[in-house]
Amino acid sequence: MSRLGRIAAETRASWYAFVRRRTAVFFTFFFPIILILIFGALIRTDPTGGGLFAEPAGYYVAGYLAVVVLFTPLSRVGSEVARHREGNRFEKLATTPLSRAEWLLAQTLVNVAVIGLASLVILAMVLLVTDASFVASPLVVPYVALGVALFCGFGAVLGSVAGSQDGVIAASNGVAIPLLFLSETFVPPALLPEWFVPFMQLSPLTYFARGLRSATYGAPADVGASGAGLVGTDPLLNLLVLAGLAVGFFAVGAYALPRTD
Repeated sequence: MSRLGRIAAETRASWYAFVRRRTAVFFTFFFPIILILIFGALIRTDPTGGGLFAEPAGYYVAGYLAVVVLFTPLSRVGSEVARHREGNRFEKLATTPLSRAEWLLAQTLVNVAVIGLASLVILAMVLLVTDASFVASPLVVPYVALGVALFCGFGAVLGSVAGSQDGVIAASNGVAIPLLFLSETFVPPALLPEWFVPFMQLSPLTYFARGLRSATYGAPADVGASGAGLVGTDPLLNLLVLAGLAVGFFAVGAYALPRTD
């Protein structure tokens, strides 16, 4: 079997394994919708006031997409790696021509498809229940795909070092929750201490949220030179940084998978 055939076969098997877990399917789509209903329809934004939701509704579209791009690959791929370790499945895969990088690529393709569908649902819900205005930029597709690939690699690392599936869930939440609120998703840099703002450049999710926001909403006025970092708010430059980080995290994740040869 060719490499393309191996990846296609593993992708197909991973897709069917995902859709059979109805709880996972439900929460993949349900969790971000709940966030939109709570923050977009019930709490709403107040651009004339202060506080956490003081930006216009369109500012938070990138944050809604960041939720699924961040949480779903970390927990799904991490749990899948831990499940394979506990069931000695990597030992069985070692008897096949499928390499670790090909296995992780298949998992990534499934996550890109699932999260792509979830992103469409999120954008439709934003239009239905909020007054957000955003541009349907074609850059949304590569941003989502690269963001998913990045956190699939990160999830593979967590699944390889965590002791169990429960450990993966705890570790992924411990990583994802701080990143979600400290990466220019829901909390603007103006609300954070000045000394902390440069540290936001260390989060890969910052480049996803900042670049996607610039492409779909425009650069917010309260992001100055210190908040935008060396890359600035240009969506293409942020996309290039995200692509480099995605390649790096994917390579590290593939290398971290358990060796059985």
